Amino acid sequence: MTKPHTLFIADLHLSAERADITSAFLQFLKQDAVKADALYILGDLFEVWIGDDNPEPLLIGVAQQLKQLSQQVPVYFIHGNRDFLLRQRYAKSAGMQLLPAQQVIELYGTPTLIMHGDSLCTADIKYQQFRRWWDQRWWQNLMLSLPLWYRQRLAKKARRKSAAYKATLSGDANQIMDVTPDEVVRVMNEAGVLHLIHGHTHRPKVHQVPLAQGAGKRYVLGDWYQQASYLKVSADDWQLYFQDL
Repeated sequence: MTKPHTLFIADLHLSAERADITSAFLQFLKQDAVKADALYILGDLFEVWIGDDNPEPLLIGVAQQLKQLSQQVPVYFIHGNRDFLLRQRYAKSAGMQLLPAQQVIELYGTPTLIMHGDSLCTADIKYQQFRRWWDQRWWQNLMLSLPLWYRQRLAKKARRKSAAYKATLSGDANQIMDVTPDEVVRVMNEAGVLHLIHGHTHRPKVHQVPLAQGAGKRYVLGDWYQQASYLKVSADDWQLYFQDL
């Protein structure tokens, strides 16, 4: 008998161009997530999100499978930097419950802070400046009011600019695009927790974090570019798992 557990995933970046990732995700929902107490998706489920009105078949198919899962297992979603425009319309169609950017949850008696993780990367100044811009509700509403075809064009342009920006970073790129340790300590101390779960950096690992209230741990979820990755949490075990696509 499987012990009670909760699953966490992030950074799947689902797209029509990577059918292998979509296939692995749908298999994960049917074989793994269905056995869990809950599934938390911590952002960047999709490679890009231009609005809930996008009729792309991939989005509809994923919503149908998530909706089916949600009838047995609660599904929670925190926005990432790729899908921050996802709204209640799609969430409802997928049976997902939207959570704020940062949320403290009880995991079998352990208070835990969960988030996407991009806000922790404070050394990437240009990105944080852009993030503060698109995080404004009025800006999001403005983007969503544009015609669908124009949003598609803007999304392609944004991806090209993002790739070009990463290419210009110096040898310190790994440090710039990773979390800032002091910011991790700050948010964990502020939340009053010893455990943090996040994605975004694509660097799956368990880190020790020195905190005012004691020794903490930071669990970083992996992306799904090369392999499927998830965190499985039970009352007495926190473990990162990896599966071939």
